[in-house]
Amino acid sequence: MNKIKKGDEVVVITGKDKGRRGKVTQVIATGHLVVEGVNVAKKHQKGNPNAGVAGGIVEQEMPIQFSNVLVWNPKANKGDRVGFKFEGEGEKRQKVRYFKSNQEAVDG
Repeated sequence: MNKIKKGDEVVVITGKDKGRRGKVTQVIATGHLVVEGVNVAKKHQKGNPNAGVAGGIVEQEMPIQFSNVLVWNPKANKGDRVGFKFEGEGEKRQKVRYFKSNQEAVDG
């Protein structure tokens, strides 16, 4: 279970996009993730008339490392570290993510 999942809102804490927030659109197993509107690069794309793809310069979101983002905590109004804890007893026991600053669950 990763600390950051697809669909989480994150804030960038370092780099050229420091302070920007966005939703995670893709999690890559190599310790990277793609965040919408963050780390955008221009790519020169060759056109393909058979596929209906126009050529030119397109903007593409590039991966960013896990260590450069924090999950956004709406109650604290800031980026926050995430930990794991077990809730429930017996067969209902499950692993949940929680914010380290106020001990509240991330998903609920």
